[in-house]
Amino acid sequence: MSTLAFDQPRRRRRAALARPSVAALVARPELLALLALAGVLNLWALDLNGWANDYYAAAVRSMSTSWHAFLYGSYDAAGLQTVDKPPLALWVQALSARAFGFNSWSILVPQALMGVATVGLVYDLARSRFGRAAGTVAGLTLALTPITVAISRHNNPDALLVLCITAAIWALDRGLRRDGSTKWLMVAGALVGLGFETKMAAALLVVPGMVAAWLWIAPRGRAAALRSLAAGGAAMTVVGLVWPLLMWLTPATSRPYVSGTDDNSIWSLILGYNGLGRLFGQSGGPGGAMGGGGGGGVFGGSTGPLRLLNAALGGQAGWFLGFAVVAAVALAISTRLRRDDARTGWLIAVGAAFAVTAITFSRASGIFHPYYVAALAPFTALLVGGGYSLLAKERVLGPAMLLGGAITEAMVIGTSATDLAWARWLIVGATVAGALGLALASSLLVRKVLATAAVGVLLLAPASWAVQTLGHATSSTFPAGGPASAQTMGGGGPGGGGGVRGATPPNGGTGGPPSMNGTTTPGGGATTGSSTASSGPGAGGGGMFGGNTAELTSALTYIKANGGGTLVISSQSGASQSIIQSGADVAAIGGFSGSETVVTTQWLANAVASGQIRWILVSSTSGGGMQDGRVGATDAMAIAAKVGKAVTSVDGLYDLQGTASAILAAA
Repeated sequence: MSTLAFDQPRRRRRAALARPSVAALVARPELLALLALAGVLNLWALDLNGWANDYYAAAVRSMSTSWHAFLYGSYDAAGLQTVDKPPLALWVQALSARAFGFNSWSILVPQALMGVATVGLVYDLARSRFGRAAGTVAGLTLALTPITVAISRHNNPDALLVLCITAAIWALDRGLRRDGSTKWLMVAGALVGLGFETKMAAALLVVPGMVAAWLWIAPRGRAAALRSLAAGGAAMTVVGLVWPLLMWLTPATSRPYVSGTDDNSIWSLILGYNGLGRLFGQSGGPGGAMGGGGGGGVFGGSTGPLRLLNAALGGQAGWFLGFAVVAAVALAISTRLRRDDARTGWLIAVGAAFAVTAITFSRASGIFHPYYVAALAPFTALLVGGGYSLLAKERVLGPAMLLGGAITEAMVIGTSATDLAWARWLIVGATVAGALGLALASSLLVRKVLATAAVGVLLLAPASWAVQTLGHATSSTFPAGGPASAQTMGGGGPGGGGGVRGATPPNGGTGGPPSMNGTTTPGGGATTGSSTASSGPGAGGGGMFGGNTAELTSALTYIKANGGGTLVISSQSGASQSIIQSGADVAAIGGFSGSETVVTTQWLANAVASGQIRWILVSSTSGGGMQDGRVGATDAMAIAAKVGKAVTSVDGLYDLQGTASAILAAA
């Protein structure tokens, strides 16, 4: 039999599998329209955002040039220190950069496509239980949520996190529809594990609802449900711990130092900096020396039940919170949480994901930024879609949903979206009129028209902010949707800028990112050359986070002429532009700002003895310019200045060759 004949049955099977998917798209033009809308919002003039977050862009360049840096999630190509997150999202970007070259489009397009995929999943998840109209409303609500657009146009890990946790709920729901399929629950667990490999504990907020839904419905009985949950939990654990175990099992001398820790332990990063510290408070958070008074916009404001509607968070994802809460109640009453109601498992999983995420974000006292609410947006949108299915049918709860939406939207416009103040009462008035019509109209058709019109009115304000996101660079450490003024609420300062992730930056930040050709971009930002770093106050290795451009450039020039090697500075942020623009051999030992990470003296001595570190540019601001109570690179820099040989022609540059014993003695 010829090879062609042998392949024909396989080709027919593939074609048969592909036909339902294609047919489903053609048969659902509303889905095509949603995907097209999300695609336009996420991809339009995407290169306007330049490198977006310089910190991650620099790490992507390092990972795209070194497989060792790629595997271990190293910020620098030399493999000295990781970024402070797992590397899955950066792996996607680095692979794209390897395939298409390192540029703005190659690192941002994967993020944009992730956002489009999430909209499609939300549509299908709502459609599967409530019909196409509900799916359309849910998908539209997510696509027009400002923070959804912002993170889909940015290189922070959140776009992948949101895709993973939404897909996990989608897979769980599919398992419930398949009579409790263990296979689909394992897929759901694996997707949560991928979310963990993206942003650690943030992915686990959906797990309580998933467990509760599966146990409550238990299509094949509770004993079988427990066995399935064990299998799903095993899949989640295995997938989620692949990279942490790699870091744990690799000898510390053979891998980068774990950023965000003071003991070089991946478990400290998981449980501390990216875990419980985010919830209960940590150095550099709102309670730190620079946080003060709730932390302001960069930390999402003071904790409390109304935090999600405040000036920093409300305009990003708070528009439909009131509608979503009432919708969850209405769906619970409608289903009575009966196990034989097809909507019950869906409601428990989605409603619990919404509630756990909302409560956690309202309570989080550690480092918390407004763009984190992107993880709440899909569950808000799903509840809006589910609630829409009841609007025309419920004479009491239907109007209550609209009133809940009108109240929270009015609050968001009053606190955050003040540019829409002129439309505030028009929107509220039209929504209240729609609610009265739902309560009084006798015709079901009239009520359906009124319900659709009222939801459309409520979508106008967030849609305005979503569209405005496309008109300026969303290019700081803290992406934010809406007009350019909303970037200040996001923490990056007007027009973007590499803000401080652990504390409010002095003087409001350092301006926007470089454009693709190295010229000044809209919103500010320094003109960049072949070996420059972000400019800003301070001196030493890396701008506001440990040095200025002139000294870093001089140091790199001197090192190139005197044997080469890796230049070490205090802050990874300070090295970003040099790595991005020229692939300069620069590393950092104090984490993102120079304050997050404390390397041990033994590690520093070993790195010097092995030749990994020879040159160090000492920051005069002791720890990258941050005054928030964290030590960071301060002690290591002080030791280097004490035992190193000063390079007289470059201020702050020291040669540490042969000083390993002296470093240990100095400690």
